[in-house]
Amino acid sequence: MSAFSKTIESFWKKPYLSGEIVCQNDQLIVSINPDLDEDRRVMMLDTGAQVLVVMTPAVAGQLGLSAQEALTEATLRQRLGEANIALHGADYIFHFTEADKARLLQEANPANVRQLTEHDEAAFAEFQASASEQDLDDAYVELDHWAVFGAFDDERLIAATSMYPWDDGPQAEPIADTGVLTLPPFRGKGHARAVVRAISRHACQLGYEPQYRCQTDNQASTLLAKSAGLTLYGKWEVVSPDADE
Repeated sequence: MSAFSKTIESFWKKPYLSGEIVCQNDQLIVSINPDLDEDRRVMMLDTGAQVLVVMTPAVAGQLGLSAQEALTEATLRQRLGEANIALHGADYIFHFTEADKARLLQEANPANVRQLTEHDEAAFAEFQASASEQDLDDAYVELDHWAVFGAFDDERLIAATSMYPWDDGPQAEPIADTGVLTLPPFRGKGHARAVVRAISRHACQLGYEPQYRCQTDNQASTLLAKSAGLTLYGKWEVVSPDADE
């Protein structure tokens, strides 16, 4: 039985298990799904226990896949490479387990953490002006997102996190993606952890599953996710925007 909710399991596994399965063994499931968007024409999800791969019929044709073919992850990646189909750098996907979500909902926000509104525009503008362009691009924290929380030092906004529902079509599950940024002088003091837990609690109370993504080589972000009580769900790769059509 999964430690995660049915919503999370459905969201992540539906694209892989709703198509025609052409390979299935203990380590690997490969399926063909004609309903994938072009920018997700190949996706790979490594849950730790099993690797799930889905692709469009066109990509399957490029790879010469046949039904019930014996494949391994290594041979599949080799075929993708030979077809000049590159995968983008992998993301770690973190979620709260049902047990950790129950503990989260019992907490209250720290005194210096609260939800932000349009009335915080000046404080948020000052916060952005104090951050580097690279940090702003990486974090993707915006005041007009679906939900925004911040941590303050007196009247100064020093850490912020925002969420937006991850719309994946008409059958989308209520999943909310998270971005977070702490100003450099205030890092390492628990502010990011506090705002991530605060906004995650808010999302849970509204019936959403908080989601945290980061590149697998981003050690600081990975440590933050774990310190905030999230658990690694899997490693996710999609086709690179630079891959041959």
